[in-house]
Amino acid sequence: MKTIIEELEETTSKFAGVEIEYKFPDAGPPVEHDLVIEMSSTTPDNLDAAAKQVRKWADNNPIFTNLSDNSSKEGIDWQIDIRRDDASRFAADATLVGNTVQFVTNGLKIGDYLPDDANEEVDILVRYPTEKRDIGRFDQLRVKTPAGLVPITNFASIVPETKQDTIHRVDGQRIISIMADMKEGYNLALELPNIEKALSELDLPSGVEFKIRGQNEEQNNSSAFLQKAFLIALAVMALILITQFNSFYQAFLILSAVLFSTVGVFAGLLIFQKPFGIIMSGIGVIALAGIVVNNNIVLIDTFNQLLRRGLSKQEAILRTGVQRLRPVLLTTVTTILGLLPMVLEMNIDLINQKIEFGAPSTQWWSQLATAVAGGLAFATVLTLVLTPCMLMLGRNHNLEKAEDKLQEESAVAQESTAQ
Repeated sequence: MKTIIEELEETTSKFAGVEIEYKFPDAGPPVEHDLVIEMSSTTPDNLDAAAKQVRKWADNNPIFTNLSDNSSKEGIDWQIDIRRDDASRFAADATLVGNTVQFVTNGLKIGDYLPDDANEEVDILVRYPTEKRDIGRFDQLRVKTPAGLVPITNFASIVPETKQDTIHRVDGQRIISIMADMKEGYNLALELPNIEKALSELDLPSGVEFKIRGQNEEQNNSSAFLQKAFLIALAVMALILITQFNSFYQAFLILSAVLFSTVGVFAGLLIFQKPFGIIMSGIGVIALAGIVVNNNIVLIDTFNQLLRRGLSKQEAILRTGVQRLRPVLLTTVTTILGLLPMVLEMNIDLINQKIEFGAPSTQWWSQLATAVAGGLAFATVLTLVLTPCMLMLGRNHNLEKAEDKLQEESAVAQESTAQ
């Protein structure tokens, strides 16, 4: 994909005055541009001048690519002036003229066609050959009327008019947006403070304000949503664990393993040189919590059952480690091995019988898989080492209940003996 874009940039760099954007296919819920500088002012003249100033600064900045803006640009619009009295003598109207003019512009649609290898229909258009599609052909057009083919110039003329721009408003204020993407190797989160500082230092006209939107705004919204989702998930899990284990300490111990597993998430991303994406890595952390909680529940539940059988705390911990070592390791190993192809960005083509690395379709899932695999590997060590140690430090509620029961039974026995 990168090679194709580089070849296209080299081929189209000779076209002056044409803005061409090259983007990788978006595989998720992205924004259209990485960076959007939204400028607003109550004075249109100052706004246009400020937009040109910011665009000039952005053009000279090496970190930006695919620059564009929606400011007012000079140009003309060609309008067709139809003299209705003359057209009526030939039984012609605006629709007939419009259909004829489309032969030299976008083409006249006469039907549609659904190819065998496509899911959407394709328009069938009729228009003149490429060398005959220009504005100068207007004088040579013939309109098919009941009276035969009539030159279009008999009742219509084409005149140039000043181009009409679109006025963009947000909350009642007129705005102009400068859009850009980040070049490869630059991170918007790291460059954003420098961008804000540079824009503040520009000598913009009075009354002009700017707001930076785009990828950073989407990331902030996604981050806030995922934080709430993570906290709600922890709260629900805590409620279930407390009601099932009847112990605040054991519930806290299980949930602390979820928090500590995030260390493995960052370690895995660091080892494989992956950035921490708010959406995919955040979803990976939430998905990881379920596996980590399951491993700790299996371990602690076995520990509680052994205590009920009358084993000492130390012996119960040792037996729990022996009995649950294999299930925990099998869960971890099978999950990591299953995620490994996505971590390595491996694409297996069974039809063509080939294996590719770094395909665009695999890059989107790489962060999620790396987050889950790295966090699970680290959390397994915590489950098998730290959790038993913390259980040893905790109070033995089952043992205390057994001792209370023995004391009650001995007291009852003493009373019956005394009687």
